[in-house]
Amino acid sequence: MTWHLPHDATERERHSALRAAVLADELAPLTDAFDRAGRFPLEHYQRLHEAGYLRQAIPIDHGGDGASLFEVVLAQEQLGRASVALGIGAAMSFNLIGRLVEDPGVWPAEVVARVLESLARDGGLVNSVVTEAALGSISRGGLPETTATPVSGGWRIDGHKIFVTAAPALRWLVTAVRLPPRDGAPQGELARALVEAPTPGLRFEATWGDALSQRSGGSDDAFFKDVFVPDHLVVERQVVGERNLPPPPNGWWLSLVAVYLGCAQAAVYAAADHAHHRVPSVLGQPLASQASVQQKIGRLQTLVDAARALLYDTARRWTQQPAQRATLGAAIASTKYHVTHAACEVTAQALDIAGGFSLTRNLPLERYFRDARGGLYQPLQDDLALQAIGRQALARRVAIPT
Repeated sequence: MTWHLPHDATERERHSALRAAVLADELAPLTDAFDRAGRFPLEHYQRLHEAGYLRQAIPIDHGGDGASLFEVVLAQEQLGRASVALGIGAAMSFNLIGRLVEDPGVWPAEVVARVLESLARDGGLVNSVVTEAALGSISRGGLPETTATPVSGGWRIDGHKIFVTAAPALRWLVTAVRLPPRDGAPQGELARALVEAPTPGLRFEATWGDALSQRSGGSDDAFFKDVFVPDHLVVERQVVGERNLPPPPNGWWLSLVAVYLGCAQAAVYAAADHAHHRVPSVLGQPLASQASVQQKIGRLQTLVDAARALLYDTARRWTQQPAQRATLGAAIASTKYHVTHAACEVTAQALDIAGGFSLTRNLPLERYFRDARGGLYQPLQDDLALQAIGRQALARRVAIPT
């Protein structure tokens, strides 16, 4: 399933895609059963660790492969055609790892080394844990209710987070907390507390198994009760009320976008397979022989091809032109918008090709349709993406702050 690789892919890029394709073929047959049961596939993450997949973005000197963003995008596309839920869990970890590696000032070097080396050695994921029921998305400027109270040697964390993607596989929870007021910070500080799992006082509650989308994704609730975090593991502190610079673009979000491209391609394959095997008695030949079906499949493939071209181009620009990364925010937003919407359109139209059969569990099309919709609500959400794209388009015509 790797024939969509660019013609000039390097050996490393081909290896990355091939390893992922082999893993996808191995894990895909069990994906539907996990989805039906709403059960988290912890053994699949263990398999990804054993195969070296989860440590590919970790630098070589920390025990990983030192893969580029483009290599990871190629791999994630392959994994996404097997399981969107599994691919998104891996993407959340890649997103944070890539940011730490490419912007070494985000956390102290010794903290980065500890986190990355533990992941490379022991497996598991790292993920940002920020969403709360009353807060919604922290990307919209809210402040968490989860608190950090000073104690001897560090902090005591108390709170409740929701939508904790791949919770059962997390080794590190980068938890958004609010620190109390102090001199120079009368309203307190916003920070990230690095909670290493398992630890006393940290509890997960399975709440995601019957969700509409990505039912095996383990986007569960996390409860923190008197969880101790050493002071040096409370990072990214920002004074509440001060005007802080917006975060720079993070191209590693494209590792998530690639999963939805894989989902879209899988839907085309599934619709094509059905068209080959379905022989209505009134026709006496496969649906695939009909011009109308050929045209429908063709339209879906063109949508996937266009989305792939945009994703590959943006990921390559990020990988090959590091000096231009600060200017790629709108390109990343546009890519995320186009690919996720293409996945939603492709998976919806694939249902029409199979007709009523698409609504049954005999075909994976209904799962692809549900899983693709998860991309609409992951950063950047449509309104924020379109605003970023529009501001850049306006700035090209009139000088306004971007």
